This record gives sequence, structure tokens and C-alpha cells, in this order.
Amino acid sequence: MNARIREAIFKAAQKEPLAVTFGMTLVELGDGFSAVEMLCRADMMDNLFGRTHGGAIYSLIDEAFETAAQTDGTVCVALNVNVSYVVSPEPGSTLRAEAKRISQTRKTAGYEIRVSDRAGTLVANCQATAYRTGKPLPFL
Repeated sequence: MNARIREAIFKAAQKEPLAVTFGMTLVELGDGFSAVEMLCRADMMDNLFGRTHGGAIYSLIDEAFETAAQTDGTVCVALNVNVSYVVSPEPGSTLRAEAKRISQTRKTAGYEIRVSDRAGTLVANCQATAYRTGKPLPFL
């Protein structure tokens, strides 16, 4: 992938307010691929059962999807996201979401996103579709 685009996405992700709030870190980025990590902190254990809130896990999925989808240097936005939650992660777990492009047309792209803990336990999986606007990334 283009080094200028890669660097710009890394810089933008470091400043993105929700990613900063949740302590997400973009750790890998390639053509149609992204890996983002997040620690399941105590303040994320706020669902009715004292477990990691599904919204926190979804936010991690969305960050990986978002960064992977922009790797061609154009703005892509979500059209559809379908998440299956498999297990509830343990408090203090570091989660890793990996988004991988599995298809692409002129106007859409499909992604598979998997969230696992450090032991490799699958926490959630996702199929997502992005709309490719063709507009250049505003932060390039």
C-alpha cells in the first residue's frame, strides 16, 4: 500500500476521539487489512451482567473496519455491519480486531472482521460492507 496513505491513516487513528477514549491502538495496516487492539478496562464492564459491553466490542470492530476500508486512499463508509458475539471476554483482556477485505467492486467492498483475545479465543466475528465514495481522504 502507499506509504503516504498508511502514515496518514495511522496519524488520524491516533487522534480519533472515540478510539482515544476507548484506548484503541492501530497496530497493523496493509492493503485492505487492519489490526486494532484494545484493553477491556473496568469502565467497559458496564452491561447488566458486569461483563464487557457489546458496544465496546462493536467499537473495536468498527475501528478496524474503518481503517482497513480507507487503505486505497479514498473515503469509504459503512453500508452494513453484521456482528455475531461468540464469548464474553474476561476483564483485563486485550482484544485484537483484524479486518480483512474479502471482495471489492467499483462502489462497494466486503470485509471480514474477527475479534480475539491474546489466547486466540474468538470473541466476535463480523461481515461488513463499505460504500466506496471515490473521494480522496480529507486528511491526506
